[in-house]
Amino acid sequence: MIMHRGFGKFPRTVPWLVATASALLIALNVSAALASTIFPNTRIRLTLVQWMPTKGSYEQWTAVGGDYTVSDEGTIIVPLLGAISVENKDEAALASAIAKALKERIGLVDEPAASVEIIKYPPIYVMGDVKNPGEYEFRTGMTVLQALALGGGELQAPDTTASPEVVIKLVGDAKEIDDSIMRTAAKIERLEAEMAGQTTFQSKQEPNDAVAIAVGRQEEAIFSARANELSRQTKSLTALRDLLSSEIGVLEEKMKSTDANINSAQQQLDSTIALVERGALVATRQAEAERTMRSYQDTRLDLTVLIMRARQSISQTTRDLEGLADRRQTEIASTLQTERALMSSLQLKKATAQKVLMETLSSGASLEPAGKPKIEYMIVHNNGGKSTETLATETTSMAPGDVLKITRNAPHPTPPSISPDTSEPIVPDAGQ
Repeated sequence: MIMHRGFGKFPRTVPWLVATASALLIALNVSAALASTIFPNTRIRLTLVQWMPTKGSYEQWTAVGGDYTVSDEGTIIVPLLGAISVENKDEAALASAIAKALKERIGLVDEPAASVEIIKYPPIYVMGDVKNPGEYEFRTGMTVLQALALGGGELQAPDTTASPEVVIKLVGDAKEIDDSIMRTAAKIERLEAEMAGQTTFQSKQEPNDAVAIAVGRQEEAIFSARANELSRQTKSLTALRDLLSSEIGVLEEKMKSTDANINSAQQQLDSTIALVERGALVATRQAEAERTMRSYQDTRLDLTVLIMRARQSISQTTRDLEGLADRRQTEIASTLQTERALMSSLQLKKATAQKVLMETLSSGASLEPAGKPKIEYMIVHNNGGKSTETLATETTSMAPGDVLKITRNAPHPTPPSISPDTSEPIVPDAGQ
């Protein structure tokens, strides 16, 4: 085999340029996505205000505004509007869409002033050969190198034994995550029963798990208490409406009696006027009859006002009764959305914890390879329920909810040294 000094230089440069260009394109694409996308499980705050000309001030819509969590489907549940998609929208576009929808739904002359603020991004997860794997808060502009620094910065060196304390802690963390998943699942089960309008609820927890049975009974007690509260409020408003209806009935009976008195007083007044004209009675008797007539008429007007007020109270009570169920459904839908987002986060944490535990246990059989290991970065991104893996470099930008996997690979074999170029070709001997 004949080898020359310049052999192999150009083939090394091309892959390096390709890798650098690919990493730059990935970073630019992720940065563009962060600037124009609200990711699932992001916590946002919606603020709505409207100018009130009659008061000369702005009023905030606290019933519609508030904190919302974007679901895995990329929606938020807004009162009066229902599910609003955040797909392909930034904060300004989402605020504009909500304001326009409210204007059309309510029939406003002008759109309310709306603003959307991102309170908290979904966390990122660092796993693999790092010092402190786990969940970390996402910050805008975060790169793979910064995420690596959050994970401890120094790569874990393989050890012949796994520390018992580390294993116990990882097992405890996994058990805590399982317990949180079980409690969240029981709560979601109860909220779904309330959303469906069920009159009774029985938790479907593991029959042989004492803790799960206790949690299920707690959720059953909460379901019964909330159902009783709704029933009491409904009965109270219904009783108030029936009472007002009875009051109107009594007032109408009094109105009939007053009308009879007015007719009688009118007849007496007509007789008195006729007798006064003939000189049989003095004029004071006519004035007295007229006062009696006006008194009955005033009483009739008072009764009319009372009946109108009672009917107005019945209308208000009916609106409250009809809105009671709507408000309850809105509250349940918002809470259910939050709990489902929490369940997704817990399941991802569980998968990460299990992976970390398995890698920690299997690290006992690893041996440090000779030479410097090659570090490989892999970003796992969840997009619409589908996970995609992308090779990355230290300068690649991270997105909310990404999982960064860091792997120490065995070093490649060291290539043979190239001897300086001479006038004669280098010919290896038989031993080589």
